[in-house]
Amino acid sequence: MARWLPRSTDLTRFCQKLNRVKTLEDDMMETSFNRCLSTIDLTLLGIGGMVGSGLYVLTGTVAKEIAGPAVIVSFIIAGFASLLAALCYAEFGARVPKTGSAYMFTYVSVGEIWAFLIGWNVLLEYMIGGAAVARAWSGYLDSIFNHKIKNFTETHVGAWQVPFLARYPDFLAAAILLVATAFISFGAKVSSWLNHVFSAISMGVILFILIMGFVLAQPKNWSTQEGGFAPYGLSGIMAGTATCFYAFVGFDVIAASSEEARNPQRAVPRAIAFSLGLATGAYILVSVVLTLMVPWHTLDPNSALADAFYRRGYAWAGFLVAAGSICAMNTVLLSNLFSLPRIVYAMAEDGLFFQVFSRVHPRTQVPVVGIVVFGLLMALLALVFDLEALVQFLSIGTLLAYTFVAASIIVLRFQQQKGDVPVPVAGSRPNPEPREGPSGSELKEYESFSDKLQLVDRDKSKEQREPGQLKAAFEPYLEFLSDFYPGEVVTVAVVTLMVSAICLCSILVFGNTHLHLPTWSYSLLLVLFSLGFLLSLLLIWVHEQQHSTQTFQIPLVPLSPALSIILNIYLMLKLSYMTWLRFAIWLLLGLLVYFGYGIWHSKENLREPQPQRVSARYVVFPGSSLEERVQAVQPSSQPATGLPDTDTDDCKR
Repeated sequence: MARWLPRSTDLTRFCQKLNRVKTLEDDMMETSFNRCLSTIDLTLLGIGGMVGSGLYVLTGTVAKEIAGPAVIVSFIIAGFASLLAALCYAEFGARVPKTGSAYMFTYVSVGEIWAFLIGWNVLLEYMIGGAAVARAWSGYLDSIFNHKIKNFTETHVGAWQVPFLARYPDFLAAAILLVATAFISFGAKVSSWLNHVFSAISMGVILFILIMGFVLAQPKNWSTQEGGFAPYGLSGIMAGTATCFYAFVGFDVIAASSEEARNPQRAVPRAIAFSLGLATGAYILVSVVLTLMVPWHTLDPNSALADAFYRRGYAWAGFLVAAGSICAMNTVLLSNLFSLPRIVYAMAEDGLFFQVFSRVHPRTQVPVVGIVVFGLLMALLALVFDLEALVQFLSIGTLLAYTFVAASIIVLRFQQQKGDVPVPVAGSRPNPEPREGPSGSELKEYESFSDKLQLVDRDKSKEQREPGQLKAAFEPYLEFLSDFYPGEVVTVAVVTLMVSAICLCSILVFGNTHLHLPTWSYSLLLVLFSLGFLLSLLLIWVHEQQHSTQTFQIPLVPLSPALSIILNIYLMLKLSYMTWLRFAIWLLLGLLVYFGYGIWHSKENLREPQPQRVSARYVVFPGSSLEERVQAVQPSSQPATGLPDTDTDDCKR
């Protein structure tokens, strides 16, 4: 029976495979894509991903049903919360200018299986998101023509009464997705140009809404006679914040496009900052004019802006609003279809997904197979499925990606840079092995004199501590932490921080409702998990981190990513249990794909170190000066037949 149990070495090797990180190329600007996108192109892509139908629908819904005119405050808080996640994406996009977005960022810092699961969830997120926007686009256009398209389809095709299927097949939604797929397959430049056109029309309509809205504004609509500015109080503002947060989830298209940016180190952070700032300003200002034009409690949640202009006597303005809404939804469709194939390409290029999706068309320089296949799948979803029950799935996939990217920022910031590690000579061991000398002092074992010379250079610069090492100021008080490898304590602290955040948010969300905890135990658990979170944060902070002036870095690390982590986890726990159940099923399917294909075809398998033969080693006896004694010894892999006669003399540098 015992012989069937796996050995500890096999389990260790298996866990190492699951957590291996991606090895980046020396020249990260080299790519098979066309680097043709400027900062303006990336900014408009980000705006197109964020300012969609939510501007025309979400503002009215939150204002009437959740927060009242205080929806303005909800958007301000949601914009700030999104900024924390956006800054993490900006640093990674500038530092790792490769396509793949959250998948790639997790792969280079956390581990392979976590990266695959993030990419797997983002894949479904984009598919459902694109199909849902296409159905919203179809429904909005159908409402302009008094639902003639819907009535014609139900009459001549028929209506369905099947769970998880739509009431009728939406041919218009499928058609717009197929047309968008065709345009995306022509290349990044064509996609960018098309996005420019729709974004320009959308921003022109928004500018018209703001000018006309402020002209028609009536401050009395915020008065106490109409219910006041915050009729639902602080709880309504925070509930509105959770809903408004999802209006800003489109900025990751910029990070997914970084491999096609001309100068990603500068363009990606700027584009994320500009697009998020403009989108936040648009949502806030539109909320202001909407709640000032008409009383908030009389808004039509389905078409708040068009209805507000109609009630103020400007029915013609409703057509402009409809045109702006359709153009805004077109930019979101383009954003989804632009990002999804590139993330699939990144996974296939790394060997974790089917290799056919890693093919890039030689003329258009885009992953045309992924674009066509997933465009067809997205059109099929929009054609026959009822997506209302699956829309909440978008939230959990996005929030999980944000959480892992924030954690990856902390891990990567406290790791050694690639250039900090000495490059080993062929046939030599990259790391010295400590041994014990005759007097009990520590000996360092080297395989060549070049390694010995590197030791001297490193000893000279010992005052400059490497990232991940304990800061000199805290070494007298936390000396026991100096025995760990650089970054090891930080990695454990990040795991502890995330566990503490999950427990803390669980108590906040379920403590009084589902768990029915007494007041004393509720307070005690809050204090304990808060202390665990803060202590983990402090433990990370007392270590050295990388300080680079070449690319953008998020300020206040590890505080900023930690705040993003706890906020994202809190919002995930606020989702329904059915969303978590569907999420678990999708994760199981992803694990089947990974263990059935990805783990065996991963390109990191080819980079695993192979055993090397060594002719001789050198043991360095520490001395009080640069003069040290070097003694040749036999490699551990060879039988001990005595030391060679050569190289046994004392050596001086």
